[in-house]
Amino acid sequence: MQAPEFKDFAKEMVDYISNYLENIRDRRVLPTVQPGYLRPLIPDEAPQQPEKWEEVMADVERVIMPGVTHWHSPKFHAYFPTANSYPAIVADMLSGAIACIGFTWIASPACTELEVVMLDWLGKMLDLPKEFLACSGGQGGGVIQGTASEATLVALLGAKAKAMKRVKEEHPDWDDNTIVSKLVGYTSNQSHSSVERAGLLGGVKLRGLKADENLKLRGETLEQAIKEDLDAGLIPFYVVATLGTTNTCAFDRLDEIGPVANQYNVWVHVDAAYAGSAFICPEYRYLMKGIETADSFNFNPHKWMLVNFDCSAMWLKEPYWIVNAFNVDPLYLKHDMQGSAPDYRHWQIPLGRRFRALKLWFVLRLYGVDNLQAHIRRHCGFAKQFEALCRADDRFEIFGEVAMGLACFRLKGTNELSEALLKRINGRGNIHLVPSKVNDVYFLRMAVCSRFTEPADIDYSWKEVAAAADELLAEQKK
Repeated sequence: MQAPEFKDFAKEMVDYISNYLENIRDRRVLPTVQPGYLRPLIPDEAPQQPEKWEEVMADVERVIMPGVTHWHSPKFHAYFPTANSYPAIVADMLSGAIACIGFTWIASPACTELEVVMLDWLGKMLDLPKEFLACSGGQGGGVIQGTASEATLVALLGAKAKAMKRVKEEHPDWDDNTIVSKLVGYTSNQSHSSVERAGLLGGVKLRGLKADENLKLRGETLEQAIKEDLDAGLIPFYVVATLGTTNTCAFDRLDEIGPVANQYNVWVHVDAAYAGSAFICPEYRYLMKGIETADSFNFNPHKWMLVNFDCSAMWLKEPYWIVNAFNVDPLYLKHDMQGSAPDYRHWQIPLGRRFRALKLWFVLRLYGVDNLQAHIRRHCGFAKQFEALCRADDRFEIFGEVAMGLACFRLKGTNELSEALLKRINGRGNIHLVPSKVNDVYFLRMAVCSRFTEPADIDYSWKEVAAAADELLAEQKK
């Protein structure tokens, strides 16, 4: 394909994308296809000769769209949002055109330097402590990871390296295997499954600690666990505080956890994957009280801040623990400017990395902080709107607190009743929800996910829930 064809193809695709997104509300949110639907729709082998781009375009609607779950539909309320905006899409086009692999500064200086500055911009928007910012002149700085799961693992490995060095100095006769066998980390039993997985990948023990009645991990719970493990001859080294859990968007008490962890020389990692975007709004920053006690902090602009996946922002006060843990430095990756600027390959699990900072730069400039704050506040308002509708129907109850853009609810009665309700809602295909279960209570999660959502969409979604309940309860009376 040459440039003239590319221009025609790209123009057609831009038109298709804009039409798809602006009319996404009209599509059934959840596909009806069965596993294996796609194979019969395309040939068994790749074509020997090139096809026309017009044929490829035609197959997008014929082959792909029947199997797409429309995450950006106002009728999609599952999981948490994944961000999407036109500036980010255009930035990804440019990233794809430049197509650098920015593992070192010299591999593409703009790729590294824009990332350094964008993480400072973003850190200032959140009012992070200056110790996390590269512009402070200290040791700290930010990096874009692929996902929050990666950030949790990277932080754990940094904490592990730091603990290993300290313990070796205290016990020079202990070998690595002995030390690792004694390391223990902590997290809430409400934290994301990726935290447990980080422990498995990092080869260390992680304890899930019981959250309080409001589903928050408390400082006294952490301290009790640390003391138990010290008495048992173990070495506490890492704790994850979640600000906005996946189940219910509960916020661990970082202001209690942090001081306890600092007292016992335990690395504090803050996972604010979803809710961290809300900290650009001053009125929500009380939920990150105690952030000054953290060693690392992470949230996903690609969830709620209109930056397309993947863009997971991570800050470290002392990134050299990560750099040292990952430092494999073959001759072919060395360059004359080493040490003058970060080589981000040392800050992450993979070697290669895309030019992801472009998405942040485009979105922050073309929206501005005010409009991004307005987007967050609108979604929080929509969750409250749904809560009011739910509370007005005495067949339903809200589970926990409505926080950010998430409302958790259930039919009063048995878990089986709410399970049947969800099956009926998703079977109708007009909206899409997923469930969760906490302390053996089953409930439905209504997450506000689309930037296209309007008040009428929340009314529509509630009417779908109520109609499904009408059908279910009427059947049960027969």
